[in-house]
Amino acid sequence: MSKSLIIVESPAKAKTIKKYLGEDFNVEASSGHLIDLPTSKLGVDIDNDFNPEYVVIKGKGKYLDKLKKAAKNAEHIYLASDPDREGEAIAWHIANKLNIWDKSHRVLFHEITKNAVKSSLANPTDLSQDRFEAQQARRVLDRLVGYQVSPLLWRKVRKGLSAGRVQSVALRIVVEREREIEAFKPREYWSIESELKRNQDEQSDSFVATLVRFEGEKAEISNEEQSNHILDSVKNEEFIVSSVDRKDKKRNALPPFITSTLQQEASRKIRFGTKKTMSIAQKLYEGIDLGAEGPVGLITYMRTDSVRISNDALEEARSYIKENYGGQYLPSNPNTFKVKKSSQDAHEAIRPTYVNKIPDSIKEFLSDDEYKLYKLIWQRFVASQMNPIIYDQTTLETKAGKGTFRATGSIIKFPGFSAVYLEGKEEEEEAKEKDEMRKLPDVSQGDKLDLIALEGKQHFTQPPPRFSESSLVKELEEKGIGRPSTYATIISTIQDREYVLREKNRLMPTILGRTVNDLLIQGFPEIMDVKFTAGMEER
Repeated sequence: MSKSLIIVESPAKAKTIKKYLGEDFNVEASSGHLIDLPTSKLGVDIDNDFNPEYVVIKGKGKYLDKLKKAAKNAEHIYLASDPDREGEAIAWHIANKLNIWDKSHRVLFHEITKNAVKSSLANPTDLSQDRFEAQQARRVLDRLVGYQVSPLLWRKVRKGLSAGRVQSVALRIVVEREREIEAFKPREYWSIESELKRNQDEQSDSFVATLVRFEGEKAEISNEEQSNHILDSVKNEEFIVSSVDRKDKKRNALPPFITSTLQQEASRKIRFGTKKTMSIAQKLYEGIDLGAEGPVGLITYMRTDSVRISNDALEEARSYIKENYGGQYLPSNPNTFKVKKSSQDAHEAIRPTYVNKIPDSIKEFLSDDEYKLYKLIWQRFVASQMNPIIYDQTTLETKAGKGTFRATGSIIKFPGFSAVYLEGKEEEEEAKEKDEMRKLPDVSQGDKLDLIALEGKQHFTQPPPRFSESSLVKELEEKGIGRPSTYATIISTIQDREYVLREKNRLMPTILGRTVNDLLIQGFPEIMDVKFTAGMEER
């Protein structure tokens, strides 16, 4: 009896699926794309409706022959390449090249677990012409831009340089930020800080309050002279509490990861570049060998822009939270998150396939990097279904003559989702938050405070920071440039081409990068326009 054939992209995924299905299925891997545009010429017939000319990729003929042989005797062929546009194109080219349209089905594995694989095979679909053409349109556009634009760089700068529809716009964003930094002229300003303590109370801690108003106006101090004038005016005055405002505030859990937020958070929290994050996530998705249990897909598909979660996964997370943290951490209804208008919503958010596979329980089977990334995904998912953090925020205002000083402090009353996970922050945000999360003394309106120290501090305005990989991903996403699946490639390409350097976790254009950027803007202003690229994506 002939076996059914399943064709996936990677050998690791083939191994995991084979374990779930046993002897009834033959599982083969294509090892990525087999067919593409030629590398030696444009490969797009501009005069004939932009028809692409496809060829077998060099070195991939052996995989194609293997698939041909396996397909010959198979009654049913399930094309199970990745569930995205690139995967659709791989499936389409295989079906076309092997001429197996009459016996092929498309299956989408959003997670590599036994139930998900069996359920997908039981509900196959047809290949999607729309999704294939979306990939083809992008591929042709990228080829037109790359092949028509790059020769300009070869003539003007040096051989071997490349331009790309999205990478060149990403380079432009980095270069323009650098020029903003260079053109920035620091402006002097001063702040006045008072160190205060509860009147005649040896036990209480001191705290710092900053001048916010002077003579009824907002305190804007531009030089030392003004600062000294204010210091002289208030230093001998009594410091009396003029208002105490206490509020209970909530901070809600964040949604589980999508591709861009995973890349941003992995960059901030565990210092992974976008390329590294995606390559490790791919392994976790395709299957990790867990000893006696064999290979297991540990996370759902990692190229997604949707925060949607399946009902089964929600129930699993809620049971885990109740059992391990108690009812007070569990919301009465599951937390739901708004899916962005631009989201394709084809896949769920990135989450662990089994919540009960706690990171530490499988640590021995994971490399150090795999463990770190899996733990991040697992924690974020569990935290996304927990109650908010509740904290008591106090704003304290103190009058001293014509000056008003303010201090803000917060005390956490209920840790909520932070019992599992707290989001990483860019350095600038982190300092601000740290400053606000402090305890203030228990004082009332009319209380006198002791002045311990009073000083004027000189500051200068700072230029905007250079992009980190995570903040560049955020910028590309906000401007609608590229797709979740392409961010890692874009950012690694501009570094591989030596257009951009990564220094102290920040991206900085090289002289070559600036030269290339300026030439492209001069020669192809429309293609290099951020709005043009984003509009093209939308259309």
